Amino acid sequence: MVLGKVIGTLVASRKEPTLDGLKLLVVRACDVDGTPTGAVAVAVDAVGAGIGEVVLYCAGSSARQTTVTQNRPVDATIMAIVDTIAVGGENRYVKD
Repeated sequence: MVLGKVIGTLVASRKEPTLDGLKLLVVRACDVDGTPTGAVAVAVDAVGAGIGEVVLYCAGSSARQTTVTQNRPVDATIMAIVDTIAVGGENRYVKD
């Protein structure tokens, strides 16, 4: 799993039919403080995330292990919306 922040949405009017009805979000990997650290990915939203939220997402074959994405051609899936990140007993991120 990768920690990331939702930075945008993606709309595709023409796509593989098995992707119809799935919300696609643009996610950038981040550290525990929300600072960008990595590449941007397009991920299927399996949990109802929104722009600005910190999320957990997975990539590769794990992305097809959710109820929403099973047997669909996806490479990244948002699986959780983060409420709190604590490191060494110190809260580093708390959802507003």
